[in-house]
Amino acid sequence: MLLPHVISEEIKIIAFVGLGGAIGSIARYLVQDYIGAHDFPWGTFVVNFIGSTLISIIFFSSFVAELSPYIKVFLFVGIFGGFTTMSSFSLDTVGLIIAERFGAAFFNIVLNGGLCVLGALAGRWFTMLLP
Repeated sequence: MLLPHVISEEIKIIAFVGLGGAIGSIARYLVQDYIGAHDFPWGTFVVNFIGSTLISIIFFSSFVAELSPYIKVFLFVGIFGGFTTMSSFSLDTVGLIIAERFGAAFFNIVLNGGLCVLGALAGRWFTMLLP
């Protein structure tokens, strides 16, 4: 059995990301299950909106600087990454806007909102070619 002081920093970080990711994924499932099926993907929208709002509130709060690197990856990469990657995309875009990098913010929106959808369409097209 490995003692805690023998475990590498990278393994510790991966464990925190994995634990947070499990929690975020379960939370996503529960929210979408609660909302149920509709003619519009409301569950995905609600998860993306909640995740984008919460990640911004936490990230820009003054106490974040005091958090350990483990808690930061647990929250931002793990929980929010498992809950919705839209939250990371939104926070990245806000960061570019705050830095007054409006072109980069627009480019980020086009790439993530447009090209990723085209990638999904291409994936669908590719599966139609398979036997």
